[in-house]
Amino acid sequence: MLEIFQYESRNRVRGSVYLSIAMSLLAALVIWIYPSFSESFDDVDEQLLQAYPEEVIRLFDVQTMATLEGFLAFELYVFGWVILLGLYVAYLGGGVIADDVERGRMDILLSLPISRARTVAEKYASLAVPIVVVNVVTPIVVYVSAELVGEPISATDLVAVHALSIPYLFVCAGIGLVASVVVDRTGIAQRIALGITFGLFMLESLLEGTDYEAVGVISPTRYFDPNEILLESTYDLIGAAVLIGMTLVLVVASQLWFTRRDIS
Repeated sequence: MLEIFQYESRNRVRGSVYLSIAMSLLAALVIWIYPSFSESFDDVDEQLLQAYPEEVIRLFDVQTMATLEGFLAFELYVFGWVILLGLYVAYLGGGVIADDVERGRMDILLSLPISRARTVAEKYASLAVPIVVVNVVTPIVVYVSAELVGEPISATDLVAVHALSIPYLFVCAGIGLVASVVVDRTGIAQRIALGITFGLFMLESLLEGTDYEAVGVISPTRYFDPNEILLESTYDLIGAAVLIGMTLVLVVASQLWFTRRDIS
């Protein structure tokens, strides 16, 4: 049982470790440089935010940089998690099916007594390895680094921001999965996944506060707000449930499409 999941998961362990190291180094760097600017932020935080174009403030949801939590929300979680990591897992998702189809391995795989729907589900499930590993390792580095620079951060909020990022990242991976079952060429599927994921981020960011704000309901970024968690200790469990629902829709749609398509 779950042979495909186990095989794919093992192959993702090394990349997941490298990803965790990279994101941990980014987190440590952000925290290390914060004390150098914190006193300046205390005096000019409002003026500094006013100096940025309104579009930039809205795009990155910058609320304050006068606290480590606000600095991390902007520098690490909105940029590093919502954008970079979201794009990365979407890119990975874009290759889970298309790569095997393009290389001719899918015919061999489907000759086994395994349904197409199960194949899609298990290959997608293997993306849990990088998503979970990076969200287990990085918060430890963040917490320890914050203590070392004398800017302690709430462990509860830190756990919450990483836990609630997991449904968001699974949606991004699901976007990649849909592209992967629709398109045979891996490179094209991955570019489509990147474009859609980033486009949805831009859609929500730029339409917020406008007459077209309601359109952003289709963007997963609406349901994961690092600022809300780190600055207000508010945890949007309903948003997490919506993200889980989005994930299920994307996976089931991918299974249905792949079950009916011709891969010859």
